[in-house]
Amino acid sequence: MTDAKQVKLKPGDTIGILGGGQLGRMLAMAAARLGLRCQVFSPDPDSPAFDVVLNATCAEYADVEALELFANDVDVITYEFENVPSAAAMVLDARRPVLPNRKILETTQDRLAEKDFVMRLGIGTAAYADVTSVSSLREAIARIGLPAVLKTRRFGYDGKGQAIIREGDDIAKVWTSLATKSAILEAFVSYEREISVIAARSATGQVECFDVTENEHRDHILKISRAPAQIPDMLAEEARSIAGKIASALDYVGVLAVEMFVLANGTGPKVLVNEIAPRVHNSGHWTLDGASVSQFEQHIRAIAGWPLGKPVRHGEVVTMTNLIGDEINDFDKWLSVPGATVHIYGKGAPRPGRKMGHVTEVRPTKDK
Repeated sequence: MTDAKQVKLKPGDTIGILGGGQLGRMLAMAAARLGLRCQVFSPDPDSPAFDVVLNATCAEYADVEALELFANDVDVITYEFENVPSAAAMVLDARRPVLPNRKILETTQDRLAEKDFVMRLGIGTAAYADVTSVSSLREAIARIGLPAVLKTRRFGYDGKGQAIIREGDDIAKVWTSLATKSAILEAFVSYEREISVIAARSATGQVECFDVTENEHRDHILKISRAPAQIPDMLAEEARSIAGKIASALDYVGVLAVEMFVLANGTGPKVLVNEIAPRVHNSGHWTLDGASVSQFEQHIRAIAGWPLGKPVRHGEVVTMTNLIGDEINDFDKWLSVPGATVHIYGKGAPRPGRKMGHVTEVRPTKDK
């Protein structure tokens, strides 16, 4: 297997992307601008990323023969989602460099392993406990208190696979409804705001962070991101430092997102890490139109073995608004908004909670 430090693509080489959603689509578009080809592997024949690449593989992740043929056609492999099946990653890793390294997934696919990793780095996170049964859940509640958030250790996103537990709730019923034997209980965090840092790291150890982003969720789904976050400069620098420390400790190659809570307490605001996403991230979509280099281009540069860009934000305020479900039907109302750029993902019929596109607004001066 080729070491990440030895990967050095040239224009015309091919990147393999696991996953055919909007993130894969935008990665392929960024690669094309740099003269690199992409081939997408996805089991979904309606994958929106298929529309922007010349070659695609539509097969299940358990199809070893399809994986091997896919690997033979590309020079390096990356992924647009973190729940890549470990068996598929092993098959590919034996044939081509997989970046970020598949071993990182062992940490980020498991919420307990991820929390333990963050704690070992001396970085703050909400109190948590491993939960494997109703009895261990009761013990965890006794230690952590209520309210608290119960999450599956694996495969949760956009609020799926989790439940808030409050005083008076039927603990056994909550446990049964989660339908898992492996969960984590996290203390409920009363926060001032949610932020994230999109960080890129190259195989040589170069780290570049975008401006700290402030995020607003509705129904557990990201709705609006704003850059820069309205937090003190020292706190923003701390958040970027945390993201860089995590990327370096993982020996990461590519783009990752670190989601954090900003707390307000008697000694002033501080940040706690909530989750790590080992991929390009929804809260970084503003960089497509609001920065000199996007998160997607940074990821392509990193896995290609090219130098990272120095992100420079365009304008004083950049806002990204997700178009969710039926909101995509009114996309045209954004077309005449000054400073707005519309991105439509090319998905099928809208469904509640489905991200169909987004709009980026760049304002040269802050709103008064």
